Amino acid sequence: MRRLILMVLTLVLFCGLFAESTVRNYVFAARDTCNLSMDVYTPVNVHSNTACLVYVFGGGFKMGSRTHNEKFFHAMADSGYVVVAIDYRLGMKGVKQNGMERIKSLHKAIELAVEDLFSATDYLLKHAQELKIDTEKIILSGSSAGAITVLHADNELCNRTKPASGLPENFHYAGVISFAGGILSFNGTPGYKNTPAPTMLFHGINDKLVNYDKVLISNKGFYGSNGLAALFEKQNYPYYIYRYRDMGHEISSIPTYYNISDICGFIRDYVFDHQKLKKDITVKNPELKPAFYGKWKLKDIYK
Repeated sequence: MRRLILMVLTLVLFCGLFAESTVRNYVFAARDTCNLSMDVYTPVNVHSNTACLVYVFGGGFKMGSRTHNEKFFHAMADSGYVVVAIDYRLGMKGVKQNGMERIKSLHKAIELAVEDLFSATDYLLKHAQELKIDTEKIILSGSSAGAITVLHADNELCNRTKPASGLPENFHYAGVISFAGGILSFNGTPGYKNTPAPTMLFHGINDKLVNYDKVLISNKGFYGSNGLAALFEKQNYPYYIYRYRDMGHEISSIPTYYNISDICGFIRDYVFDHQKLKKDITVKNPELKPAFYGKWKLKDIYK
């Protein structure tokens, strides 16, 4: 009898974990090869427009799905935010190049993903009332390739590049949350004509797939979280970097389980309260165990 009661309580608690949000699917763009969809997770009993967290999945721009992190989506929706998980075109799917040709293809794949993210943003702005979204509080987030995408998108919007021209002139993202991301630049150090959104950076110090630091060859380079934090510090931009010692690419996913309170705190302090903070935290958590993909390098994903 006691075991039965425990099973019932467990089921109630499990169901309750996901009872606070509803999910609906919308097509936000039609491309030559496919339609792009978004899943919108809405808290129950939302009476006024609220902050929106847009999530872009990872997978090296060659694989992945908008549904891969549903526990995180529900957890954030249950915290009171509308969560939007989007599709984007996978520009590295089937690419077999090496060396500089592969880097050029990767750059093109990032451009495609950013274009699709801007289309999703445009859809959200046009349907904000229906979706209960506060358009002044749209926050980007992403993992690995998705993190690269959201960092690039905010950079392009701040510089008002041609891909960003379809968004309203006065629109800007309210925040960016990157799980093991960076910026691939073909024009030296990334610059911002306008102040970037407050940015939260999670990264494993030993990450070799999406490099934690910056790597420069001539005028081309990749600026990982450490490189971007240094840039933000120099330019006096608000940021929050969370560095994990002795961890690699696992940090592309671990924070969505272990750092929900930190993420919500970032949204509260930087987005709602507009605090111009600079936070730099380095942690070593012995409870976190290495994953098989933690030591991957580019050659391991682009075979």
